[in-house]
Amino acid sequence: MWPRLGGLRTLALGTPGELRARLNTLALAGVKTATAGLLTEYAEEAEELEHVGERLALVDDHDALVGIVEVTGIEVVRFADVAWDFARSEGEGDRSIEEWRAGHAAHWARAGTPVTDDTGIACIRFRLISADDGGVGAGDLGT
Repeated sequence: MWPRLGGLRTLALGTPGELRARLNTLALAGVKTATAGLLTEYAEEAEELEHVGERLALVDDHDALVGIVEVTGIEVVRFADVAWDFARSEGEGDRSIEEWRAGHAAHWARAGTPVTDDTGIACIRFRLISADDGGVGAGDLGT
C-alpha cells in the first residue's frame, strides 16, 4: 500500500530528488494539473485507482506534506492512446505527444519498468486545494 498522511493517500510525483522537486513546484504553481502512472504499480501495491473528488496529500522526498490536491478526472488508456490534451496538462514543457511519449518511456525504462504501446496508463487530473499544509494540522486532511 502507498503511504497515508492524515487519512489521505499520498501523491509522490516523479522520482525523489530534482525531478520530484520540479514537479511539486509546477503543481503548487497550478501549472501541473495532471500526472500519469503505470497501471501495474497499482496492482503491485494493492491500491485502487484514485476517484473523482478524492483528495491526495502531495509529498516531498521525505513524505512531508507540501500541498493537497483533489482528483478531477481519471482515465485508464494504453500508452499509445494518451491524448495530447492530457500530456499538455502535465505541465512539464513537452512540445508534442511524441516528445511526451519519448520522455515518459525513457523515465519508466530508467526506473526499471519499460513500457510498450499496450502498457496501461492511469491518467489522473487534479486541482490544487492548498499549498503547504493549508493550515491543516496532523488530523483529517480531507476537510
